[in-house]
Amino acid sequence: MYRHEKNGAMTTVASATLGVHILTGFLALFAGLGAFLTKKGGQRHRRLGRTYVYAMAVVSGTALVLFGFEPAARRQFLALVAIFSFYFAFSGYRVLSRKRPSDGATLTDWVGVGLLGLASVGLLGMGIQWYLDGSGFATVILVFGVIGTAFAATDIRSFRTPPAAGAWLGQHLTRMGAGYIATVTAFSTVNFTVLPVVARWLWPTVLGTPLLFYLGRKYERQFGVDGA
Repeated sequence: MYRHEKNGAMTTVASATLGVHILTGFLALFAGLGAFLTKKGGQRHRRLGRTYVYAMAVVSGTALVLFGFEPAARRQFLALVAIFSFYFAFSGYRVLSRKRPSDGATLTDWVGVGLLGLASVGLLGMGIQWYLDGSGFATVILVFGVIGTAFAATDIRSFRTPPAAGAWLGQHLTRMGAGYIATVTAFSTVNFTVLPVVARWLWPTVLGTPLLFYLGRKYERQFGVDGA
C-alpha cells in the first residue's frame, strides 16, 4: 500500500512538472521568436527577451526534476544538455551588464561558464564512450560537446581581457540565438518524429549556426568591432 501511494505521488509530481515544462517551453519558443523579430533595444524587445530567459530558466529547472523519472542511461545526458541549453540564454542576458570595457565579469559569470565547461567536457566524454559502443547517437552528443567547449573557451578568454567597444552586441546576438536553437531543438526532438533521431536533434544547429555567424559578423562590422 505504501509503495503504491508513493508511486502515485511521484506520478502526480512528474505530471505537474511536465505540464509546467511544456507550457514554459512554448512560452520560450514564442518569446524568443518575438524578441528576434522586434526592434532591437525597444521596450517590447527587452520584455520579450527577459521573458525568454526566465522561461528558459524554468524549462531547464523542470527538466532537471523530470530527469529523475527518466531511465538511468538517459539521466546524465539530459542533465548535461539542460545546463548546456540554459547557459546560452543566461550568458546572452548577462552580456548586457558588460557593455562597457570597464565592466568585467562577476562571480556569477564565472560560475556559469564553469558549469558550461564541466557539462561540455562531460558531453565529450560521454560521446566518445557511446561512439566506442557503436551508438549512432554519439554524433549528437559530440557535436553538443564541441559547441559547448568552444563557447566556454571563448567566454573565459573574453572574461580575462577587456572587450572591445560594441563587442557585447555580437555576443548578445550569438548567445541568445544559440539558446533559441536549443529551444527549437527541444521542440523538434519531441514533435518531428518523422525525421531520423540524429536529424531531429541536429537540423536546428546545422541551419542556425551559419545564420548566427553571419549576423554576428554583420553587427561587428557595422559597429567597427574586430571580433568577440
